[in-house]
Amino acid sequence: MRQQDMHNPNGERLQKILAHAGVASRRAAEELIAEGRVEVNGQVIRQLGIRVDPTQVSIHVDGMPVQLDQSKLTVAVYKEPGVVSTMHDDQGRRTLAEYIQDRPERLFHVGRLDIDTEGLILLTNDGELAHRLTHPSYEIPKTYIARVEGTVTRGLGKVLEKGITLEDGPIHVDKFVLREAQRKNSIIEVTLHSGRNRIVRRMMEEVGHPVMELVRTQFGNIQVGHLKPGRYRQIAGSELGALMHMVGM
Repeated sequence: MRQQDMHNPNGERLQKILAHAGVASRRAAEELIAEGRVEVNGQVIRQLGIRVDPTQVSIHVDGMPVQLDQSKLTVAVYKEPGVVSTMHDDQGRRTLAEYIQDRPERLFHVGRLDIDTEGLILLTNDGELAHRLTHPSYEIPKTYIARVEGTVTRGLGKVLEKGITLEDGPIHVDKFVLREAQRKNSIIEVTLHSGRNRIVRRMMEEVGHPVMELVRTQFGNIQVGHLKPGRYRQIAGSELGALMHMVGM
């Protein structure tokens, strides 16, 4: 499709669409277009005046997709310990739903954290995104910081990167960092792409260093950052585009 064929006089200006999608301010979006970093339906657009129908085109910035469907919402939540990873609990326990009471959208959790684990969990109403993020074939990395019992040696990292065997099969970490080692407990950081139930806790139990505290700090490219326990923030713009790109959307 030629650039003039994409132009829809009844559509929205491209820079306005990018601003509404959270990619950048309108002025910064104009610079992105002028620099040739924006594609519409696979074609680089440099013309600032072009108008397109966001429901009829696909837009990429720096090769990353832009979510144009304003009804789709993805948020990052900092789950506190004692909260179950569900939107409703028959036992009356605290759930993720309490964090998003101000949102009208019906959101679903992407994967789970066990009740004692705190940190980052994603909620979304984008069913395809949720499915891909939890599907083993996409191998989305997740990073955890754990306080574990005992003195961890640096050699344990090599053991876990090589892999160990649990009752439900072999498992290995993608990255291991020993942050602090003391006589009674140590602090480690592990990155792995497995979504198996309580996998970090079971893995550390197996190697003789049971987990005392566990926090998930990153899911894919999404980092917990300065997000406070019990709060959430919306994922949009280039951050959401990079997440979608990781799962081929």
